[in-house]
Amino acid sequence: MATRYWVSQLFDGHQWHGDLILVVDEGQVCAIEPASDDYDHALEGALVPGFIDLQVNGGGGALFNSEPSLEGIATMLRAHAQYGSSAILPTVITDSLEVMAAAADAVAQARQVNGDAILGIHFEGPHIAPAKKGAHNQQHIRPISEAEWQLYERPDLGQKLVTLAPEAVTPADIRRLTAAGVKVFLGHSNAGIERAQQALAAGAVGFTHLFNAMSALESRAPGMVGAALLDPHSFCGLIVDGHHVDFQSCKLAVQTRGIHRVALVTDAMPPVGSDQSEFELVGQTVTRQQDRLLGEKGELAGSVLDMAAAVRNAVGNLDVTLEQALTMASATPARALGLQNAYGHLRPGARANMVLMSPDLQVLACWAGGELLADCR
Repeated sequence: MATRYWVSQLFDGHQWHGDLILVVDEGQVCAIEPASDDYDHALEGALVPGFIDLQVNGGGGALFNSEPSLEGIATMLRAHAQYGSSAILPTVITDSLEVMAAAADAVAQARQVNGDAILGIHFEGPHIAPAKKGAHNQQHIRPISEAEWQLYERPDLGQKLVTLAPEAVTPADIRRLTAAGVKVFLGHSNAGIERAQQALAAGAVGFTHLFNAMSALESRAPGMVGAALLDPHSFCGLIVDGHHVDFQSCKLAVQTRGIHRVALVTDAMPPVGSDQSEFELVGQTVTRQQDRLLGEKGELAGSVLDMAAAVRNAVGNLDVTLEQALTMASATPARALGLQNAYGHLRPGARANMVLMSPDLQVLACWAGGELLADCR
């Protein structure tokens, strides 16, 4: 049965509308009608497309690497939904094959529960460069084996995103991944611009946490950052927390690549949505110090960022409008996954992934496929 919402303000992904009825049926937006007294629920605030986070390591006290299970995913989703993430890619960083396989099984199960909220899986590693491993465990860094190919070629995982270093694989590997439906992102890499561009030509479509854990832009060595800023077609994930990347560098990325190619991501860890101040991450202790997470050697180890905060940070520091920030949080990641017809907008035909926000951009409620995930009112 259809559910009718009276909405005071709606951003459909392109423009604002006021005082209307949004009709949702079987998890899909099926109509937008003039306001009337015929509605089931009143939504006072700004209803916007649900945020899509491409990089979620943990939340609510759960770390996906440590809890690669249906319960672990459910905990993470609950934590992030209260900050507007109606859809996530649970992310498993460099780890053993057993952990990767368990993570894949958990995502397959979670998609049967709510495929609108769990769009797929992000394998961040293990095919990365030791010199740019960041907080990843070097013990598990390795080339692609047949066992990993069996994971990457599974048909039941939804959208599959693999972050790899181009120097750790061959162009043929990237072509095979692409043929299997994998979105290949480049990251944790010390490759020069030529190697990065070869990977793009072979089928890579994006860059993971731009500027972080990759070869920098230098005067005579443009590096991976240079490749990311120059390529007109690829997508760039960007952690806008003020710690991973200076806001001026974030602004440079957005002004260079545009809002339709830069996706806000969190790289979130278990403390998001919890009071956890310390946790174990693939063999090391990570400690929260105010709004930063630091490993045992003082390096950044993920973030405590949520998507609503990323939107607020973008509006406040990157010279973008609210509409542009919302695009980077919803439509752009949807496009990066090839899901732009169903997600990232709230026009008829879209899945009813939506967020209700207050005037100060706090999340009031969040839905995925018409199912209420979080009610903070």
